[in-house]
Amino acid sequence: MTADLSYPIGRFVPVTPGTAVVRGAAIDDIAALPRRMRDAVAGLTDVQLDTRYRPGGWTVRQLVHHVADSHMNGFIRLKLALTEDNPTIKPYDQALWAGLADATLPIEISLAILDNVHARWDVVNRSLTPDEFRRTFFHPELQEQLTLDAHVQLYGWHSKHHVAHITSLRQREGW
Repeated sequence: MTADLSYPIGRFVPVTPGTAVVRGAAIDDIAALPRRMRDAVAGLTDVQLDTRYRPGGWTVRQLVHHVADSHMNGFIRLKLALTEDNPTIKPYDQALWAGLADATLPIEISLAILDNVHARWDVVNRSLTPDEFRRTFFHPELQEQLTLDAHVQLYGWHSKHHVAHITSLRQREGW
């Protein structure tokens, strides 16, 4: 396994302090995720959807469901940070979630979630002021406070990261 298979666009590195340009690009990447994900999985068969993107990694189907799970959590974390003072968010075990029965469902279910969560997320992201991007939440698993500025950058990266897993697999397999 090469690092490229795990991190085809590289590891996440936040820009601190964030700038309006960096935030705008991240917001655009989050907004584009539903279309990019649909394009990445277009025409795949069930056999291809059940192919692991790397040895020991998740299947394409699990990736699609994971991104829906992750982005629902990301949107809720944003709203918590906007409505509470430095809330402590609830972490979850992504690998265990990816092994639950709903990860075997048709991907259209999670693609629809992405369409709808991202429509709402985009409206909220684009409404935020620079001061609001400085709001924070506490992540107990990481034992650190994260700003909404770092949060938007993380999910902008995440929006490209898993799509790249799928598109890289398709390229390697000639799909």
